[in-house]
Amino acid sequence: MIPMLFSVSYAGYWGQQRLTLPEFFRKAATLGYPAVEVAGKRPHLSVLDYRRAEQVAAVRESARTAGVEIATIAAYNDFTAGRHAVEVPWNEMQLAYIEHLCWLAKGLGARIVRVFSGYFTDASEYQNDWTKSVTALREAAAIAAEYGVVLGLQNHHDVGVSVDGYCELLDDVNHPNLRAMFDPWSPALHGTDLYQAARRLAPRMVQTTLADYVKIDRFAYQPQLVNYAKLDPPAVRAVPLGDGFIDLNTFFRGLKDGGFNGYVCYEMCSPLRGGGSEANLDLAAKQSLAKIREWIR
Repeated sequence: MIPMLFSVSYAGYWGQQRLTLPEFFRKAATLGYPAVEVAGKRPHLSVLDYRRAEQVAAVRESARTAGVEIATIAAYNDFTAGRHAVEVPWNEMQLAYIEHLCWLAKGLGARIVRVFSGYFTDASEYQNDWTKSVTALREAAAIAAEYGVVLGLQNHHDVGVSVDGYCELLDDVNHPNLRAMFDPWSPALHGTDLYQAARRLAPRMVQTTLADYVKIDRFAYQPQLVNYAKLDPPAVRAVPLGDGFIDLNTFFRGLKDGGFNGYVCYEMCSPLRGGGSEANLDLAAKQSLAKIREWIR
């Protein structure tokens, strides 16, 4: 298994420190990460900003000089979007976006383009949303094959988010260039057996992405009762790997027993305990890399 760091961690989306791509590559190398995943949007690898071969070559050289491998490019897509504007070719635009990321991945020497499925917006549209996602993912996988890269489907969105649903979705797409990028975050929140889930998905996986969280109970004051009503679900806050409620020891046992030998990515993709200063991000990234190396061993 190869540790990697996701550039979203230093992209400034949640008020944290923002680094340019060259700065991020140097940061990842300094922290000890041998590989990186790069966000396929501004401020990092936007398809609008990187359209020429010489621009791509400059990014590749920047990573090479820093001493890190660009392994994965992350798409941000939602194949169930656009229900209220059916005349707009939403999925065609998203597929064109994914195709450009595949072109970028090939030019950067990356092996994987991360994709999502889609958000449910209406329970009555369950089957339609499922079918939209399957159709678009199959076409996206065929596009990826033309560029010699694979798509990694990350289980972060509503369509196919359960373990059983995720496996069904992969089976329905049924394309060799769509692989699993199975993470423990959503299954842990669902109360799923992480060992069994990891062992089941391990043979289909090219990458897993890790974050850890603490749960924060929520309550609403009821003045007429002079008491509080508990609200569900609890909120969660990101913490360094090993400090939260996700049983990553068990998850890694399942990965190993299932034969997984791909990339293990750390991401700080939401507000982090301690704030978004560069020093705090660095501290979390260092601690998390140490835990990843421990679990790999």
